[in-house]
Amino acid sequence: VLAHRFSIKDLGQLSYFLGVEVVPNQQGILLSQRRYILDILARTHMTDAKPVLTPIPTSPPLLKSGSPLSDPIEYRTVVGSLQYLLITRLDLAFVVNKLSQYMHTPTTDHWSFVKRL
Repeated sequence: VLAHRFSIKDLGQLSYFLGVEVVPNQQGILLSQRRYILDILARTHMTDAKPVLTPIPTSPPLLKSGSPLSDPIEYRTVVGSLQYLLITRLDLAFVVNKLSQYMHTPTTDHWSFVKRL
């Protein structure tokens, strides 16, 4: 029905769409943003970063401390990318929300939290 009204082309099985890998399995489909994460790491020159057990340190708390960043645009870009990552990583929602609260005037301390994540 749609083919009569619109020009449609079958591109086959969906495997990657808007930064999300779609992998069919026995239970249905698996959504993964592994490539998207690797792209964020490459853009921020953090491909050699080591993983951590928890996404946010238990102390000290994230406050308005530290010196202002010379380029807050990079902070905003990375935190925005992390917000999109929440499609498949809901476990990061709390820390990304906290980082988003400092988009207006991010500091070196906030950037350290981003790098730790």
